[in-house]
Amino acid sequence: MIDPRRDGEVYLDIAARNGCTITHIFETHRNEDYVIGSLPLADRCGAGIFHGSGMDFAYGTSVTDGETFRLGSLSLQVLETPGHTEESISLVVRDTPGGDVPLLVFSGDTIFAGDVARTDFFGDDRKEEMAQKIYDSIMRIFSLGDSVILFPAHGAGSVCGGEIADRSFTTVGMEKATNPLIRMGRQSFVSHRVTESPYKPPYFRTMEQYNRDGAPRVLLPALRPLTPSELENLRTSGCQVLDIRAPGGFAAGHIPGSLSIWRNGISSYAGWFLNYQDPIVIIDDFNQNTGEIIRQLFRLGYDDVGGILAGGIGSWFKNGGAVGTFRTCTVFGLRERLEREEVFILDVRDIRNRRNSGFIPGSHHIYLGELPTHLDRIPRDLPVIVYCDAGFKSATAASILARHQYRDLTTVLGGITAWKRTGLPISH
Repeated sequence: MIDPRRDGEVYLDIAARNGCTITHIFETHRNEDYVIGSLPLADRCGAGIFHGSGMDFAYGTSVTDGETFRLGSLSLQVLETPGHTEESISLVVRDTPGGDVPLLVFSGDTIFAGDVARTDFFGDDRKEEMAQKIYDSIMRIFSLGDSVILFPAHGAGSVCGGEIADRSFTTVGMEKATNPLIRMGRQSFVSHRVTESPYKPPYFRTMEQYNRDGAPRVLLPALRPLTPSELENLRTSGCQVLDIRAPGGFAAGHIPGSLSIWRNGISSYAGWFLNYQDPIVIIDDFNQNTGEIIRQLFRLGYDDVGGILAGGIGSWFKNGGAVGTFRTCTVFGLRERLEREEVFILDVRDIRNRRNSGFIPGSHHIYLGELPTHLDRIPRDLPVIVYCDAGFKSATAASILARHQYRDLTTVLGGITAWKRTGLPISH
């Protein structure tokens, strides 16, 4: 196993179906964006845990460059590839009956498809050093040959990269030919890297601690159905209400103070806004397929999930609970409002999207994840209209603003995508 997730029963199922035993668990580095599942998996199968020697882990065994493990006809050779972190390693796989030719490399968070892992975790003073290290590490991997298959630890959308391509594997030859960062050359790559300041979600600190010292060994939480009165009691004593419905439904009616994060956005944004002290209660329409939501939260270290509102949001409405709302508008509605009134237009997209694809004229930018710390830039005496790429992140932003007593809120349906497709003007 390499870099297993926390809910690791799937690996045991795969091993059982294939008549195999998991004997080795390798960690390519101390992960920052999810809780590594090595310890609970090792508890269940008795495997040894191995990771790079550049960090003093509280568990497992350190390995060094060149160390080789035999697994049947395969050999796994450790390749020290620092840069993303000091202890980063890659694993070179050879099929020994075929000779000494490398077959594939598990590259961890060193090189991705179309991208290179971030190198900013050690502060500005070490940006240049770490950029040099990761470039040299990648060249070591590239020296194995163009036909070698690369399996990175992350795919598109990961916060450990910037522009990762949407494919689960690549090859050395492909990255040599197409990876824009590698094609810069070493000096330009390093110069470019020292100017970068990627977003760093606050939950990274918890993940770093868990993955160095070992996360709590707990079972995947089971959702407890809550009546509206039980939920109200939890709200009074202190809980986090997470509404996973679509943005339109949330805008039309939600429990005041709740946080809106759509289902597919949990892994990207929960760690920005949820704390690790207060229990989480989930709100949905029909409470279907909530198991995946629990898994996403569990992988981020959220173990205290207080329950789910029985009967969905409809039961809250029928019980006469307090309801919050905000407005939505189409891009044509936004254009009309801009023509007749003064408003504050807030763009909450990633800054790269704003720079690369343009923005609505007159809009102000604050990235969604950093919104709570920049509220002083948003006026309270003007209507606030929020947009993003397609309308999902803007609902999250509106829920945060509503929690801070912003009252005149509107989100743009379809976001910048709809604005551009209808031919409305774009600024750059």
